[in-house]
Amino acid sequence: MTRMLIIGGSDAGISAGLRAHELAPDVRPLLVVADAYPNFSICGIPYYVSGEVADWRNLAHRTRADLEAAGLDLRLDTRATAIDPHARTVTVVDERGEERLGYDQLIIGTGAVPIRPPIEGLDVLGAADGVHLLHTMDDTFAVTASLERGPASAVVVGAGYIGLEMVEALRTRGVDVTLVEQLPQVLSTVDPELGALVAEELKAHDVDIHTGTTVRRVERTGTGLRVHGSDGFERDTDLVLVVVGVRPDTALAETAGVELGVRGAIAVDRGMRTNVDGIFAAGDCVHTYHRLLGAEAYLPLGTTAHKQGRVAGENAVGGDREFAGSLGTQVLKVFDLAIARTGLRDHEATSFRPVTVGAVADDHKAYYPGARPIHLRITGDVATGHLLGAQLVGHRDSAVHKRVDTYATALHHGMTVADIEDLDLSYTPPLGSPFDAVQIATQAWTRRDG
Repeated sequence: MTRMLIIGGSDAGISAGLRAHELAPDVRPLLVVADAYPNFSICGIPYYVSGEVADWRNLAHRTRADLEAAGLDLRLDTRATAIDPHARTVTVVDERGEERLGYDQLIIGTGAVPIRPPIEGLDVLGAADGVHLLHTMDDTFAVTASLERGPASAVVVGAGYIGLEMVEALRTRGVDVTLVEQLPQVLSTVDPELGALVAEELKAHDVDIHTGTTVRRVERTGTGLRVHGSDGFERDTDLVLVVVGVRPDTALAETAGVELGVRGAIAVDRGMRTNVDGIFAAGDCVHTYHRLLGAEAYLPLGTTAHKQGRVAGENAVGGDREFAGSLGTQVLKVFDLAIARTGLRDHEATSFRPVTVGAVADDHKAYYPGARPIHLRITGDVATGHLLGAQLVGHRDSAVHKRVDTYATALHHGMTVADIEDLDLSYTPPLGSPFDAVQIATQAWTRRDG
C-alpha cells in the first residue's frame, strides 16, 4: 500500500489528503501538523478577534474526528525538521522526541509565515508586552489575551487585507486604532481611486490613517508602548499589531534539495510536482501559475491552496491533472464596503497594451429603494479587446463578490470586454438592471476615447 505523508494541516494539505483518499481508498494519508489546529480557517481569525465568531472552535472546517472519518490520520503538535529524499524519510519531532517517518509519496503544504519587518524592538518585545504578529491560532489566542486586558488603543502596521480586517475587528471591540502603512495608500492591491474610497470608509469609523509612513521602532514606556516612525511619527499605545504580509515557508523543502522559484517559493509544475522525485507541494509555500500571464507568480490565497492541494493529492496517487491557474481573484470586507479584484492592473500587464477605464453604476434600479453605487475599473488590452482585469468597490450588500466572479469567469475563458455586454445576466429591479453594473462598466471601456 502506498505510504503518503503530508506536511501541513491547512488548506492545501487537507485538500490533498482528502482527494488522494477519495480516488484511492486504500491510501490513508498521514498528516504531520506543527500545531494542534488542523483544518482551521486562518481567514476567519479577524472575526473571532472581533467577537463575531463567538467560539474559536467554530473556525475549524472539520474536527479531528471528521478528518479521521474521511480517511486521514493526523500527527498533531509534531514538527517536521528534515527530508531525506533518497531514503524517503521525514524527520519529525514531538514531545516524545525525534522520529523518522517513511513515505512513498510526500506532499509539502507548509504554507507561509509572517514577514517580520526591520522594526527595532520587534525581536525583543512580544505578546506579553502587547506586541503581536498574526498568522496562527496561537497568535490569535495571544492577541485575544491582550484584548482581555482592556487596551484603549492599538497601532496596526500594514494596510493590506489582514491589516484592514484587523482594524475593523479592533474597532468592533471598541479599541481606538491608528493604521500605519509604508506605501502611499491603503490597500495597494487596488488602484488609488478605489483605495481612496477604502480610506474614506476607515475614517468614517474613526480610524487614524498614516500612509507613506515607515515604522522604525517600538519600545516599552512606563504606561504602555511607544511607536516611532518616519517623518516624526510617534504614537503612545497599548497594543501593536504588525501585519505586513507573508512569505513562503520553504525551510523544510530546502532540506530535500527542492528548487525555489518566484519570490523564493517552492518551484512546482502545473501538476504540483517539485524537481525531486516523489515530492509534491501546494498552497502558500509554492509559486502559482498565473492564467493570464502564462507565467509563475506568488499568490498566497486560500482558494488557490485548496485547488492546488486537490491536484497534488490526485497526482500523488497516479493521476495526471494540471492546476488550471490563478487569476488572483480576491474580495475583502472593510466595515460596510466590499472590495474585489481579479486579473491584472495596468502596471501588472506589461506584456499587453492595457487601458483602464472607470465607471460608476447602481447595484439595482434607482427607482427601487436602497440603490447604492458600485465603483468599477475595467482593464482591457487595446490590441485585442480582451479583458485583462476588473476592480470593484461597493456596499457589502451590493453583491460585489459575485459580480467580480462574473469577470473572473470571463477572464478564465479568454473573453473580450465587448463579449461581456452580451452575457445573459439575471435582472429584477430590487437586485439589478437590464444591463448589470458589470456590463455598464464594460460598455464604458468599449466607448473610451483612444
